[in-house]
Amino acid sequence: MRLRSIALILATALLAVGCTAEVPGRPRAVKVVKKEASTETIQVRGTDNGPIDKLAATALTDIDDFWKDSFQKTFNKSWKPLTGGYYSVDTSDSTAKPPPCTQKAADVEGNAFYCPAADAIAWDRSSLLPVLQDRFGEAAVVVVLAHEVGHAVQNRMGITPEAERREPEKYPTILTEAQADCFAGSFVRNVTDGKSQRLDIGADALDKALNALITFRDPVGTSPEDEQAHGSAFDRVAAFQDGYEQGTKFCAAMTVQNRKFTQRAFTNVRDRANGGNLPFDEMLQSVTPDLDGYFKGLATAAGKNWPSPRAEATQTEPDCSGDQGPVAYCPSDKTIKIDTKDELPGLHKTYGDYATGTLIATRYAMAELAALGKPTEGEDASAAALCLAGAYTGAVFQRQDGFGLSPGDFDEAVTVLLLFDYAARDSKGGDAVDPGFQRVAKFREGVFEGPKRCGL
Repeated sequence: MRLRSIALILATALLAVGCTAEVPGRPRAVKVVKKEASTETIQVRGTDNGPIDKLAATALTDIDDFWKDSFQKTFNKSWKPLTGGYYSVDTSDSTAKPPPCTQKAADVEGNAFYCPAADAIAWDRSSLLPVLQDRFGEAAVVVVLAHEVGHAVQNRMGITPEAERREPEKYPTILTEAQADCFAGSFVRNVTDGKSQRLDIGADALDKALNALITFRDPVGTSPEDEQAHGSAFDRVAAFQDGYEQGTKFCAAMTVQNRKFTQRAFTNVRDRANGGNLPFDEMLQSVTPDLDGYFKGLATAAGKNWPSPRAEATQTEPDCSGDQGPVAYCPSDKTIKIDTKDELPGLHKTYGDYATGTLIATRYAMAELAALGKPTEGEDASAAALCLAGAYTGAVFQRQDGFGLSPGDFDEAVTVLLLFDYAARDSKGGDAVDPGFQRVAKFREGVFEGPKRCGL
């Protein structure tokens, strides 16, 4: 029986997330259900009528209303509500009845899924949804359920398990999962635009919810051809953002021909052994000259002189020009100052080597703006630096030789961009692009469209 699940992951794994590093979550009190929301919601079978199931029922009612309108507009057909219903399962109760498509309640542990055979959605109310809510906020629960309804949308599009078996090259799992993430993004945009009757999701809540998608990424080094591949953190967030920005028609048109995935399998023993991460000192020695060469090429192509910023190690957070975080571009002497003692090595250890690479890349991008005579202060400069860092990353990703990206590097970039605003601060340490959702979007523009997209 084929289940369309958010992830085949146990709650215990959620409590110690990550393949190379833990993705932090913090308990959030942010409520997403409007105070004036109607208490009339869809029926949930097996519920204990507790707070988590009430949140799920409210979210699913709103998602169903969204698709009543959007399915007609997208496919010129009427939306058919799920005939098999919605099931809440207490996986801590050995006597609990199993939902459709399973043999026992424990089969749902740590999971939420859509089963096409029964046209039903089920979730673990004991060790999935409460953990999501506690670590990532109520909006994360909404995103997960919107993703599962996205699979129900696919079933109504004709993307069924039978179709996938007949044409696996047309409907690989990584594509159908990305499409479900995209549909979830379209729904959330409806909420943030104030069109929801029951839900209200702000920028801070959305950033925390996207951390749940990072949690549900594939293990680093998973091949995109793997029949269980759900996508890397970068690919999943990218799909969600595309739905958020482009809408359901864009999502419905996703194919293997027009969808770019960054997920890659390990190709050498060293990468596999170290999880794709270089030691801190080795990363600095590799990335700084490579960044210098890349941005010199951009400046030369624009007919400008490139002053080759000198990378300097510091034992404290750089303070040459406002608070830019652990890496700073200093306009006065055209240097890149890097904290090699405390915070940056800590970020490197926690999030991986390309978290380090991403932060340094944005400071070289600031130097590029200065070389081109562009402003290095203000939000436009911050956005351009994020985009240029993405353009550099995209260029490195395409290389066959020399310094390159390892599996997981894109995930490390999206994680540090979501959690911290350092990469988005201008040369004075202010005017950062917020929220993290927008920082990732600017970075992605550079990755997929190159430096011309960055206002050069």
